[in-house]
Amino acid sequence: MATLVEKLRKAREQQVTVGVFTFTVRRPTDIEAMGFNDATLLRMIDFVVGWDGVNEIDVLPGGNPQPLKFDAAVAREWLADRPDLLLPLSDAIVNLYRAHAAALEDAKKN
Repeated sequence: MATLVEKLRKAREQQVTVGVFTFTVRRPTDIEAMGFNDATLLRMIDFVVGWDGVNEIDVLPGGNPQPLKFDAAVAREWLADRPDLLLPLSDAIVNLYRAHAAALEDAKKN
């Protein structure tokens, strides 16, 4: 059974498709977003929490063509060398946070 923390994190997740891959990303919390600046691109990898359609051969040339189970350390190494994937993922994560912040502002107005 999922803990309350796991449920809270899961509620902030969303699927993002980049090219042929589908990633699960988690919206940053308000505190996490406070530290964002132009140097936070690599930190965005920490908000990638799953994937579908990624095979070992996608990550490792000559690797197995079978689906690769998500591993945060592998994702960090792979995405750090794939700006074609990381940049759109980063944009999606930032947009998730912006939508959250806008919803909070709207709620304050009502």
